[in-house]
Amino acid sequence: MNFDLSFYSWDLISKFVAKGFYFSIMLTIVSTIGGVLFGTVLALMRLSGKKILDVPATIYVNGMRSIPLVMVILWVFLLAPFAIGRPIGAEVSATITFIAFEAAYFSEIMRAGIQSIPRGQVFAGQALGMTYGQNMKLVILPQAFRNMLPVLLTQTIILFQDTSLVYAIGAYDMLKGFETAGKNFGRPIEAYVLAAVIYFVICFALSSLVKHLHKKIAIIR
Repeated sequence: MNFDLSFYSWDLISKFVAKGFYFSIMLTIVSTIGGVLFGTVLALMRLSGKKILDVPATIYVNGMRSIPLVMVILWVFLLAPFAIGRPIGAEVSATITFIAFEAAYFSEIMRAGIQSIPRGQVFAGQALGMTYGQNMKLVILPQAFRNMLPVLLTQTIILFQDTSLVYAIGAYDMLKGFETAGKNFGRPIEAYVLAAVIYFVICFALSSLVKHLHKKIAIIR
């Protein structure tokens, strides 16, 4: 077996990998934003103290966290067309799945962040005549978000790694780009090695950023 370094070229990146890399990044960004927003709603529902809100949110969060992501991807891709009467495509299926799935994890992060704020802050807002919504928006969530920012970014890194699972429904992500190039040129080993290196470099760089950010937040505290 000969390891062919000539396989690595700009044409490989531009023709096969760039499109998949763009999709992986966009899926990560959109899923993070959507997951945080939906997860915040779930967290507030669980912290509301009302069973009509707490119970469904708890069932959803615990249910999603107990199912493998690739299974949820397949469920949405295969069952959604029956529900709406038409196919929605691999990319849309992946986006819906990741937002719905990651919201369960972001919800737990948000809930822990909110609970980390001293109760005195809540009482102070109430003493000023703030409503529950105003207290959360102006007092609690800004402080909680700063506390949980490193954890949110860590979960985003995990999300980026998980985007490779969309191969199960044929979506063209970064790993799919490398796989296609490897098959076309008959160099699958070289393709997968480069894919592993790129994933490692991206995730290691982001992890270092999170570590640095965590130290800065600790100093502020």
